[in-house]
Amino acid sequence: MERKWWHDKVAYQIYPKSFLDTNGDGIGDLRGIISKLDYLKSLGIDIIWLSPIYKSPFVDQGYDISDYYAIAEEFGTMEEFDELLAEAKKRDMHIIMDLVINHCSDKHEWFQKALKDPDGEYADYFYFRKGKNGNPPSNYRSYFGGSCWEKVPGTDKYYLHMFAKEQPDLNWECEEMRQELYDMINWWLDKGLSGFRIDAIINIKKNLDFPDFEPDAEDGLAACYKMVESAEGVGELLEELKNNTFKKYDAFTVGEVFNMKPEELPEFIGENGHFSTIFDFCAQCLSDGEHGWYDAPKIDFDKWRKAILGSQLETEKYGFKANIIENHDEPRGASRFLPKHAQNPAGIKMLGTVSVLLRGIPFIYQGQEIGMQNAKWNSIDEYDDISTKDQYKAALAAGLSKEQALAACGRMSRDNARTPMQWDDSANAGFTTGTPWIKVNDNYDKINAKSQVDDPDSIFSCYKKLVQLRKDYPVFVDGKFTLLLEDDDNIFAYSRKNEEKTMIVVCNFFDKEIPMPLAKECEGMEVLISNYKDTSDMSVLRPYEARMYIR
Repeated sequence: MERKWWHDKVAYQIYPKSFLDTNGDGIGDLRGIISKLDYLKSLGIDIIWLSPIYKSPFVDQGYDISDYYAIAEEFGTMEEFDELLAEAKKRDMHIIMDLVINHCSDKHEWFQKALKDPDGEYADYFYFRKGKNGNPPSNYRSYFGGSCWEKVPGTDKYYLHMFAKEQPDLNWECEEMRQELYDMINWWLDKGLSGFRIDAIINIKKNLDFPDFEPDAEDGLAACYKMVESAEGVGELLEELKNNTFKKYDAFTVGEVFNMKPEELPEFIGENGHFSTIFDFCAQCLSDGEHGWYDAPKIDFDKWRKAILGSQLETEKYGFKANIIENHDEPRGASRFLPKHAQNPAGIKMLGTVSVLLRGIPFIYQGQEIGMQNAKWNSIDEYDDISTKDQYKAALAAGLSKEQALAACGRMSRDNARTPMQWDDSANAGFTTGTPWIKVNDNYDKINAKSQVDDPDSIFSCYKKLVQLRKDYPVFVDGKFTLLLEDDDNIFAYSRKNEEKTMIVVCNFFDKEIPMPLAKECEGMEVLISNYKDTSDMSVLRPYEARMYIR
């Protein structure tokens, strides 16, 4: 595959609302991001992805955009954004933004015009459809619960929203609407943006018949993604999007892609794919419940290992995926993928070692580099997330007690990743001098950046070293991936090999000491990283020990 400018880069996701507040209003801001660029540079970050900072009513935390050309005043000004671009460029860092173009806010000018004239030009920017026998056009359940169809006031029509009712879906069959989006995207790229993370993009292609599906729950509705899976032709829209925007700028694009048909992978990330890369959610999908969070299974080590293996081997044929442990839509990886007894610095370093050294583009989420974990939630009222509140109701409706429903949300809520970044052990973890918009995790006095940055044995220092290894050795970019010890129930081990170097990662995922199973294969190799200070005895692997060998 032709080498691209982004192939050897490491990315970092910032959730601006929770990163750093500099004006005391309890909400993170652009000025806070600017002030921490040197922190990110010291970690070795090349690409910064900002979750939405556009003007928004914040029904879904900025994923409901009311003006694509404006910065939300909660975050700052366009002048500050330009300053961020300039300061990042000085440090040889790239900024990418969230691109939310499956839907917009119901406060967007387009939708407001559509409501005023449901038969006019702007109604075609959305999906306005007549109901059936006094009911919505079809029986789809939105991702946030309830019907996907909302009545257009004063008419017999409904509009489609696959997320909240305040997030009407944009009609990608409308050429005028598509061109407006392309103009907007190019405006940002002209500004100096290096690319985008593209939200919920597979949803842009609808089955325009909007057929009913067999209900999959007692509410009589069917999950809306079934309609998406029945649609054909999304690739044509994605190619048009790429050719009218990203391709002209050599932009880096990472797609949030669910419900892709397996055979379509090369079309998405191949040599001339729709995107530079897409996120690898294979591990996150292992805890999808059949009905919701309340019946989400615990992560099984063997299934987790096999999922990553399968994804790595499949992806290697065509291109690169973006590897994550957590993001703004997921609970904290340290709490999700590690058993309780491994949720400590050694276990968290081990998890990071496995992930960062895989083939693909590593994405580190804010706080992951210091081992932030899920918070303890005492009441549903402490949550802000619209999805969490829906899942809590779903759990109660399924017969769970309030305590059980709250426990399910505590394990899986997106708000676990949205608690403020833990900078130090001062009030509010150094995030704000005001009242934070969402609770601070109680463990900030023990887990914070200040205590780790200068500690050579910290989680931060481990991540810093892992990132540097990727820069020092091209084998981490182009090396072939091979799973080792596939039948060992305790070990996650793999190799990366190119013409110059061979690297082996070996990790003990259990709380017992075992003989080093790859002693012969690693003989004569140099240990470049370990999550234990004492590496004098190489004949055993201690509990949760991770090592990386190279020759």
